[in-house]
Amino acid sequence: MTRKPVKHVGLPKSEQVAQTIEREIREGRVGHGDQLESEGALMRRFSVSRNTVRRGLEKLSRQGLITTRTGIGSFVTYDGATIDSNQGWTVALSEGGGDVSTRLLSLRKDGCARADTALGGQQDYLCLDRLRYCGTAGQGISLERSRLPWRDGFEAVLEQGLQDGSLNETLAGQGLAAASGEETAGVIPALEAVDAAIMERPAGAPMLRLQRVTRCEDGSVLEFVESILDPDRFGLRISF
Repeated sequence: MTRKPVKHVGLPKSEQVAQTIEREIREGRVGHGDQLESEGALMRRFSVSRNTVRRGLEKLSRQGLITTRTGIGSFVTYDGATIDSNQGWTVALSEGGGDVSTRLLSLRKDGCARADTALGGQQDYLCLDRLRYCGTAGQGISLERSRLPWRDGFEAVLEQGLQDGSLNETLAGQGLAAASGEETAGVIPALEAVDAAIMERPAGAPMLRLQRVTRCEDGSVLEFVESILDPDRFGLRISF
């Protein structure tokens, strides 16, 4: 049976192409590793130009849903996996597999006004900034800023770095682990220029914001995390 594009009134044609194919991928009608229709076939299917098709495919590529191989075609890279949010999205991201890579931007001892406000006090922190992205370096899907109230032993972290690149393993090596926590989601109406440059995204783009506080067994704060997430890749889904 021939698939027909769904009309999205008021959207640019390239956006219509992207949204229709995205829906088919997320619903499993086009599976992981499958090759999409050729550009010519998509042009005929959507009654659009080649440039319009390519703009739509570029959007899907930026979302991590497909990869395009020059001279061969476009293939689905989305595997249908969902993020387990029981321990928080930031933890699930760091522990997840797939094509998500992490780049350490900064590791230092410093103050942080936002963490002070969230935690209700002024203090020093072990500050850890990380960028997560799909595949090769490019547009970031998550910009994460972790602030851990300063503890004895954190000097060693500054000197030696993270154990195997993992904050969780580093903390475990010091006998620290999260026992409880809370996480809230909100919206950033317009991405600031500094963060946009780091994530290689246009300034002013809307993004998701997560704030997470984790606590040790004794109730002390282990970590305050603020993350900026790509809304095309992350969202809230509730079953009822």
